[in-house]
Amino acid sequence: MKCPKCGEEMKEGNLICEACGNEIQIVPDFEPEIENSITETLSTLVGLEEDKPEDVEVLQDKRKPAPWIEESEIDEDEDDYEERESKSRRVGVIMAIVTVFMISLFSYLLYSHHIQTASYQIEKAKEYAGQGNYEQAITYLDKAYEKDESLSQVLFLKADYYYLLQDNESALQVLKQIIDKGIYPYEEVEEAYDKMITIYTKEERYEEINELLLSCGEDTIVNMFQSYLAKEPEFSYVEGDYAEVIPLKLSSNTSGTIYYTLDGSIPDETSEIYTAPLFLENGEYVISAFFVNDYGIKSDVVSKTYHISLEVPNAPEVVLYSGEYTQPMMISVTGQEGCKIFYTTDESQPTKDSVPYTGPIPMPLGTTNFKFVNISEAGVSSDVTMRTYTLNLWGTLSTDEAVAKLIEKLVEIGYLLDAGGRTAIQNGTYSYQFSSVLQIGEEVYFTINEYFDGGTGVRSRTDKVFLIQAYTGVAARLGYDENGEFAAVML
Repeated sequence: MKCPKCGEEMKEGNLICEACGNEIQIVPDFEPEIENSITETLSTLVGLEEDKPEDVEVLQDKRKPAPWIEESEIDEDEDDYEERESKSRRVGVIMAIVTVFMISLFSYLLYSHHIQTASYQIEKAKEYAGQGNYEQAITYLDKAYEKDESLSQVLFLKADYYYLLQDNESALQVLKQIIDKGIYPYEEVEEAYDKMITIYTKEERYEEINELLLSCGEDTIVNMFQSYLAKEPEFSYVEGDYAEVIPLKLSSNTSGTIYYTLDGSIPDETSEIYTAPLFLENGEYVISAFFVNDYGIKSDVVSKTYHISLEVPNAPEVVLYSGEYTQPMMISVTGQEGCKIFYTTDESQPTKDSVPYTGPIPMPLGTTNFKFVNISEAGVSSDVTMRTYTLNLWGTLSTDEAVAKLIEKLVEIGYLLDAGGRTAIQNGTYSYQFSSVLQIGEEVYFTINEYFDGGTGVRSRTDKVFLIQAYTGVAARLGYDENGEFAAVML
């Protein structure tokens, strides 16, 4: 067989010319119905040529020559007539054959065009898929896709057939083709993502889901599958220089855990876990963090640098020096404008959550260590000022005796019903606790705070402060004089 394009002789069985590369198109077989119809028509026409009609013979037999016509003339006329009849029949047969041929050719061309369409290939694919022959179905889908790449239906069917064949990798490749092609509607692209993630999830290939979503340019699709994604943690402040304390917040795109370091080292799953804002004060910080979602997918590590330059306030000034005292003293502290003073007496470092200083503090009995700090509005802490005081009073009542003296007096005046703290005014009981030593004028008093329990077991402090003269046990209530100074109001 010679190549119809270049004329080069082709090897037997070859469908592609080795000389020019031309592909030989094989003419498809007719459908059985069309072939049978053509065969029957042609058979009928041949029969017309072979069999002479009976009515023509009858007519010829019945013709009788007129007496005045010579026999030779009659024979000549009959010959002419038969010749014309024969020609007429041949022309009719030829015309019929041509007509049938044209109809057959048109049918063939129509059928040939139909079997070359994408829709025909898709129907054949569905037919084979219905028989469970998915390999052959995919072959027809490939032919359909060659003819029309805009048909996403072809790719979806192909992916489904691969999936039914348990060839998930091929199914994923076909679905990725839909995503990458860039010509299909959003809804179909979304469906392709959904099918891919379904396969990945079934196989627990969460890292590949993460990579797929990170490369997706459609925010709506990314948000649909947010839980599979592990993005780098987001920082609430851009990196740079600041003249204030910043409460740095780290956030993730979905539920999971953020790990971080403050010194620029690479964090891992043994690093600090982020749970609350990081307050960055004076100094330089290199914050590195990464995120791990609920599927164990890890984000990349992200690092940001912050340089905090703050004006540090001066340490508080405490007028009274550390030492031993035999007379109660008031501890006064001077702060700095724009700052607040906080203090502790339990050896802990003072912070903004410690006890605020609001005025002179009565010196406690025994030995007490005070720590004071100034904290600016920007949240910057000064150095800590420390003082240790020891107050020893000789010849005074004990603090327990002072509390007992107070309760005795309150029962005497009818404020309490009994020493148990019951009152006639309301249900519940009062209790009393020593607080500090206070000097008012020349007198030294123990201050005693009052608490109330309404029967719940929870004590709450009232607004009353009572006084017991440290040496005589005389009871009074703490008040103020006309100058706003402390005063003892006798009971």
